[in-house]
Amino acid sequence: MATTLAPPQTKAPSTSGGSGRGGNGFHRGFGGGGDSGAHGWEVPSRAYRTGLWMGLAAIVMLFAAFTSALVVRKGMSSDWVSTTLPPVIYLNTFILLSSSLTLEISRRSLKGGFGVRFERWLYATVVLGVAFVACQLLAWRQLASRGVYLATNPSSSFFYLLTAAHGVHLLGGIVALFYLVFRAPSVVASQQRPVSVELTAIYWHFMDALWVYILLLLMVRL
Repeated sequence: MATTLAPPQTKAPSTSGGSGRGGNGFHRGFGGGGDSGAHGWEVPSRAYRTGLWMGLAAIVMLFAAFTSALVVRKGMSSDWVSTTLPPVIYLNTFILLSSSLTLEISRRSLKGGFGVRFERWLYATVVLGVAFVACQLLAWRQLASRGVYLATNPSSSFFYLLTAAHGVHLLGGIVALFYLVFRAPSVVASQQRPVSVELTAIYWHFMDALWVYILLLLMVRL
């Protein structure tokens, strides 16, 4: 009796999110929170986190070098003249601390499913961030009105250097905040929390802590 063999069946590829690139913490781009389909290249969130922590480590090393240079320069200098900090710098500190608080409220609101609160406090954070930069420019103007410039003495040079370096890095955080504002409607509508919210919050809180360190350093060493 002849036996008829059926042709081999081709197994269809699995499209489930758990085994595809959409699962296991993978996100479609920095925004994350998108669907978990097989369209486009998806990057794991841990890659973004690793990149952020490497960037923060580089910033720490940079300001550690500035601190070391300040201590050595002051110890070796005979022309060191202490620079009185402009009064607005303390208001600036309050503004930045407040912005860190509003961003944390915004992040927690999104986590709790309160989309309107998330957007409202996010906008407040952007306003405070821009206000910080404006007040920093005002602090430099207050120094200039007293005749204290970048090259006036080593002390004033370090004041301008440290605050300017922090301001440049803070601008990166402001750009990230504006990105979140632009994407806020889609972030709220998404069923997933985009990794961009978490990373922006980490970076902004780090900039806040770094500013407190700089302020204490200026108060003690200048």
